[in-house]
Amino acid sequence: MTDIFDYRAERDGKSPFHPPVKYQMLRDESPVSQVNMWDGSKAWFITRRDDVRAALADERLSADNRRPDFPLLSHGSETLTDNNPTFARMDPPEHTRQRAMVNADFTQRSAARWRPQIQQIVDRLVDEMLAKSPPADLVGELAEPLAAQVMCLVLNIPYKEDLFLRVASTFADHYVGQDKLDVASDELTSFITGILEAKAANPGRDLLSRLITQHEANGELTRDDIIGMTRVMIVAGYEPAVHGVSLGLAALFFNPDQLALLRDNPDLIAGGLGELLRYSTNFHTGLPRVAIGDTEIGGQKIKTGEAVLVYLPTANFDPQWFEDPDSLDMRRSNSGNVSFGHGVHRCLGQHVVKFQMEIVIETLLRRIPDMRLAVDLDQIRFAREAAVYGVYELPVTW
Repeated sequence: MTDIFDYRAERDGKSPFHPPVKYQMLRDESPVSQVNMWDGSKAWFITRRDDVRAALADERLSADNRRPDFPLLSHGSETLTDNNPTFARMDPPEHTRQRAMVNADFTQRSAARWRPQIQQIVDRLVDEMLAKSPPADLVGELAEPLAAQVMCLVLNIPYKEDLFLRVASTFADHYVGQDKLDVASDELTSFITGILEAKAANPGRDLLSRLITQHEANGELTRDDIIGMTRVMIVAGYEPAVHGVSLGLAALFFNPDQLALLRDNPDLIAGGLGELLRYSTNFHTGLPRVAIGDTEIGGQKIKTGEAVLVYLPTANFDPQWFEDPDSLDMRRSNSGNVSFGHGVHRCLGQHVVKFQMEIVIETLLRRIPDMRLAVDLDQIRFAREAAVYGVYELPVTW
C-alpha cells in the first residue's frame, strides 16, 4: 500500500510537465497497486499505458458515480453530475444511447466546419492583444475567451464569458466550499433552463434544439436530462480547451528548441499536436472507476466492488511505449497518447480542442514571431489543485 493519492503532488521531475516521481516509480515497479484515498478508502492505481487503455476499455469497470464504493477524488469532485446523471457518468447501454444523440456534432468532420469561425475568433483576440502594449496574458486574454466563445458557437448559445469563467473555475476546484458549488450549480442551471425554453419556443437546427424537438418530443429524454447533458458539455468542453491551449503553449515556452522548430516549420503543428498533448497532459486527477464484475488488469485481479483510479500522466510518459518520454519532440511519429482517455468515454470534445490548439499556435507564431515569455520560467504558476491541470497566467511580450 502506498501513501495517500494526491493529484496536487508536486511534479518534481525535470519539469512541471512530468508526472510526480513517486507515481512514475509506481508505474515502473508496481504498475497496478493500491493507494489510500483522501477519505480513507482504497483504490487500485493504474499507471502503465497499456494497462490504462485496458482499464478504460473494460466494461466491468464502471464510470457510474451513483454506484456504491465509487471513488471520489475530493469532497466536491462529482458535483457536476450529481443532480442530472448523463452519459459522462453512465455505462452502456444507457451511455451509448445518450451519447449517440450528440456524437455527430463532435466528430472530426463536424468540428472541422467550425475552423473558419475559430480562426476569426483567434484573430480578433490577437488583434486586441496587439492593440495594447505588452505584456499580454495568453490565458486570460486568449485561451479563456476563446474556449468560451467556441463552446457558445458549437452549442449555439449566448456568449457570457463572466459566467463561464465563474462557474467553470468553481466546478474545477475540487476543494471549493459546498456553498460556492451550490451557487455555481444554480447559476448554470438557470442559464441553461432559459436557453432551452427559448429554443423550445423557437427551435433551430442546432444540437440543443434537436435534443428538444426530437429526443424530448418522443419521450427519450426529459428536460432535466437535457439540462444535465448541456451542463456537462459546457463545463467539460470549456476547461479542457482553456488548459489544452494554455498548457500546450507553456510546454513550448519551456522547450524553446521545439518552439523554434514550429516557427520555422509551421507544417509540423497539426501533426505534432498528439505529442504536445502527450507531454502536457492536463487530466492529472485520475479517472475514477468501480468494478461491477471481477476482472484482471496488468496481471492484478480486481474484485467486484473495488475502486480503481486510472492515471493518464504516467501512461503518457511510459518508457515502455515512448522513447525518451521526458523530451518534447514535435517530430515524434509515435504519439499513441491517452490524453483524452480511451474507450467509450473518450473525451467528446477532443477534436474541437485540437482545432483550437492548432489555430492558436499557428496564428501566434505567424503574427507575433518574436513572442516570448515576459517572466522567468519559475514564475509560471501551475494549477495543481484544479481538476484540470494548467497554468493560471502565461504572460508574454514581443
